[in-house]
Amino acid sequence: MTAVLFIHGFPFDHSMWRHQVAAQSHRRCIAPDLRGAGNSPGPESPAEYTVATYASDLIGLLDGLQIRQAVICGLSMGGYIAFEMLRSHSTRVRAAILCNTKANADTPEAKRDRNVMAELARQRGAAAIAEKLLPTLLSRETFEKQPQVVDEVREMITRAPVTGIVGALHALRERPDSTSLLPRIRVPVLVVAGGEDQIAPAAGMREMAGAIPGAAFLVVPAAGHLAPLEQPAPVNAAIQQFLEQLG
Repeated sequence: MTAVLFIHGFPFDHSMWRHQVAAQSHRRCIAPDLRGAGNSPGPESPAEYTVATYASDLIGLLDGLQIRQAVICGLSMGGYIAFEMLRSHSTRVRAAILCNTKANADTPEAKRDRNVMAELARQRGAAAIAEKLLPTLLSRETFEKQPQVVDEVREMITRAPVTGIVGALHALRERPDSTSLLPRIRVPVLVVAGGEDQIAPAAGMREMAGAIPGAAFLVVPAAGHLAPLEQPAPVNAAIQQFLEQLG
């Protein structure tokens, strides 16, 4: 049975995948903290954080676990890392699940925003990043009906190491455009969008899925940018069906 590697987004940690790991307890699931996130140490220099170094770290992890191929499941920045694995380590990827992500690189305006956020993190810490990002991360329904999820996300961001936040922002700002990669992907792909995602809108994700040969596409209602945590039931069902089809 193929292992599943869950790759978290920014500025989160492995715990954002807790529902999916629990649902796939019969499989071999790997849900690490990326360098500088959660309990994983990371270098001080932001230049040492790139989608390529994240991908290399994960390949090293798979090597250490003697896993030749894995299904990779990435959200947001985790999706950018998944694209890098598909580009540079394609033989290690059995299939891919792309959640709440996009293929294009940052615009000049977005790059400037990354710089501003990095300075905010340096000056005021992770708690300030949590308060800045929360309004855009979750759906209106999550805010209204799932205060425990709001609290969980706030706490997850607040405990993120500042060096890792600043490093991840560098990786996000400098990531390559993956649009040209999409039609060249030759493994099964499932694309999962949040119906209320402000950061990676469903319409753009539908277009992205359409550029990947044979990709399946799902919109999760009442979910923002963290569909696996906001609406785990439909996300788990889609992942389960996708994995079963792989055999």
